[in-house]
Amino acid sequence: MQDRTYTADVTAGETATVAGWVHEVRDLGGIAFLILRDTSGRLQVKFEKEEMDEELVETGLGVHRESVVVVTGAVEEESRAPTGLELVPESVEVLAEAEAELPLDPSGKVDAELSTRLNNRTLDLRKPEVQAVFEIRSEVLRAVREQFREEGCTEINTPKIVATGTEGGTELFPVTYFGQEAFMNQSPQLFKQLIAGSNVEKVFEIGPIFRAEEHNTPRHLNEATSIDFEGAFCDASEAMDVAERVAKTAYEAVAENCERQLEALELADGFEVPDGEFARLTYEEAIERVNATGALDVQLVWGDDLSTEAERALGEAVGEHYFITEWPSEIKPFYIMDQEGGELSTGFDMMHPRMELVSGGQREHRRQQLVEGFEQQGLDPEAFEYYTKMFKYGMPPHAGWGMGAERLVMTMLDLENIREAVLFPRDRQRLSP
Repeated sequence: MQDRTYTADVTAGETATVAGWVHEVRDLGGIAFLILRDTSGRLQVKFEKEEMDEELVETGLGVHRESVVVVTGAVEEESRAPTGLELVPESVEVLAEAEAELPLDPSGKVDAELSTRLNNRTLDLRKPEVQAVFEIRSEVLRAVREQFREEGCTEINTPKIVATGTEGGTELFPVTYFGQEAFMNQSPQLFKQLIAGSNVEKVFEIGPIFRAEEHNTPRHLNEATSIDFEGAFCDASEAMDVAERVAKTAYEAVAENCERQLEALELADGFEVPDGEFARLTYEEAIERVNATGALDVQLVWGDDLSTEAERALGEAVGEHYFITEWPSEIKPFYIMDQEGGELSTGFDMMHPRMELVSGGQREHRRQQLVEGFEQQGLDPEAFEYYTKMFKYGMPPHAGWGMGAERLVMTMLDLENIREAVLFPRDRQRLSP
């Protein structure tokens, strides 16, 4: 609408045309108010019944909540109005009438279960605090892209339909691809390695990944957004440096550019940007610290992965972002390079006190050792021939990682469920909307 003014931009003494949703109608007898809401805020529209055209009053006050309207009129100062301004209408046009009964209350006066909210995401997003989450998510991804470019990276896009799974196993969604079986990709891992092995060297990707895991927890999804980095001539330590800088940049951007959204989420006063270098604990140090907390019924031993309870106990002990390094080779994927001796890997995880955010490491760039890694994990090297053959032609040392975008936003904003950080989440129960 060319002549439209956002509610946040209206000025007293001018005639304005505003468009948006009917947030509520307050009828006080001789005078009534329609509160119009748009993406920038709200504006009070005043109806003095005895002094206005009857049809205009009926149109403005008879419309249901969440209907879409266009209102034109004079803007006046009014100290009692929520924004200090109100609009006296000359015309009201109903563009789309909403039903009287809504599946949830966008005003937030009545809470709704998360499942109801997700089933009606369009209505849910009309709440400022929900909209704020996704505006912050957008800012996070913008800042992350900018930081990657500061790192000298090129953005890439890799296939999401593949012939073989990145990590094998049962966590694959099969699809029919012109009469043959294919899979939704678990990760851009193998492809980003191949690009890092070209003359491009440093790359990043932000895109969907798919995991057919039979879980149903507040921090897992079957379709997620992965923030990926891969750099030629990088080792694990340098890759961790990049991950730390990317995470800090995301926080700094939100603190600097999302004050209104943080206020909507009631986080403005307590939002903290990570300060100082992230601690780097070896795997051995990590399990020792977990065991020292006494939080687990059974003590961890070498070779155990960290359970949710163990991660929580360690996170409470550390109290800030940190890395776990030097994981046992046996519990890391085939493409992670071993340290000299073979017992320890170059793999690392970057952790928030609540959960894992990043998994990465230096990659095995020597073809023979890579093929042996396939065989040790029960994978057929021939199924990955498109990948392994490139290692015949001069693959440089390289390292990288994948970061969960939803987990980054979830932990940053202290959300209870990862689905709150996804517009239309996909999990075991949810395939629509």
